[in-house]
Amino acid sequence: MPLRWLRNRGVRAGDALLLLPLGIIAAVVAADVLAPMDIHLGPLLITAPAVTASFAGPRTVAAMGAASIAAQFAIGAVRDVLGTRNVQAQIAALVVISALLVVFSVLRERHGRELAEVRSVSAAAQEAVLPPLPPRAGPLRLASFYLAAHEQAQIGGDLYAAVRTRTGTRLVIGDVMGKGLTAIGDSSLLLGAFRAAAHREATLDELVGYLESSVCWNLNDPTEADRRGEVFITAAFLDVPDEAPVARLVSCGHPPPVLLHDGRAVPLTATATPPLGLCGLTARGPVDVLEFPFGPGDLLVLYTDGITEARDGTGTFYPLTERLGAWAPDGLHSPRAFVHRLRDDVLAYVHGRLGDDAAAVVVQRTARHDDDGLGRPAEHGAA
Repeated sequence: MPLRWLRNRGVRAGDALLLLPLGIIAAVVAADVLAPMDIHLGPLLITAPAVTASFAGPRTVAAMGAASIAAQFAIGAVRDVLGTRNVQAQIAALVVISALLVVFSVLRERHGRELAEVRSVSAAAQEAVLPPLPPRAGPLRLASFYLAAHEQAQIGGDLYAAVRTRTGTRLVIGDVMGKGLTAIGDSSLLLGAFRAAAHREATLDELVGYLESSVCWNLNDPTEADRRGEVFITAAFLDVPDEAPVARLVSCGHPPPVLLHDGRAVPLTATATPPLGLCGLTARGPVDVLEFPFGPGDLLVLYTDGITEARDGTGTFYPLTERLGAWAPDGLHSPRAFVHRLRDDVLAYVHGRLGDDAAAVVVQRTARHDDDGLGRPAEHGAA
């Protein structure tokens, strides 16, 4: 009956593994029948359901356990020792251990479903808090990636977003101090404020001032009193007008973006501005806005310090600017190609183990003026 049930399941890729426990059963039966009467190999039959439990569900484990018990009965009948206490004890042990393996498989399957649900919720949270950037935004082409330091994490304290305005596109990339749910909440707060105000505030320095007020207002909440002075967000804000071949940058304690122009990689270092969230602990002063040429074909790489602080086996930091400069003449003329190469290169550099979350956004200006990548013309604007 168990073997018939296995056959009725049909042939699938995973079913090939069933040949291993079935082969174990056949080998143990043959060896035990041919062995001298004082040698008993029947206890080895438990390895069949035990092996099955490593790759199959509880029903298959139960079927393999039943097959092992049936094989033990067959051995006892062939050797005419079915009525002995030794064989009866072996059969009882097979029944008990097979039952325990089935229970283990049920618990593992339930845990697997719960883990799948958690991952599904995590993916939905990532989609809500950090939706993918549109491939086009007016005359810009965009691409991005996010690498979580922890394998099971989908999202952390790094953030990025793009918003269309009536005159151009505004982008932000940032890094919240800390990890876990607190960092996710802080990044969600900044992204929400940025999306709400990016198309409203007339200038980039006014936008930064509004976001600083939003972050500090949240930290002034009584429930956040114990975190005041301990939370800050580094961020870089970019304003790219549609009609002029320039871009404007404000960096609040964030690593400098890298501009790829004429085959060269040039870090864009603006006057130091304190990170967001210090709330009066550090004098902010005037916001420095760096304007630089950004024409068709130019690429701008925005990133978080999880990339530049990534280390290889010798402890050497990832040489981002040198890497980008070496790739510039290679014909990687699209943001998507640069993103894929950068992501693969960082992972290879750290042998797949990041010490911190890492994110990057690559922006390219093109001569072609499309819609905003979201199905709306640029002149109408979108938040």
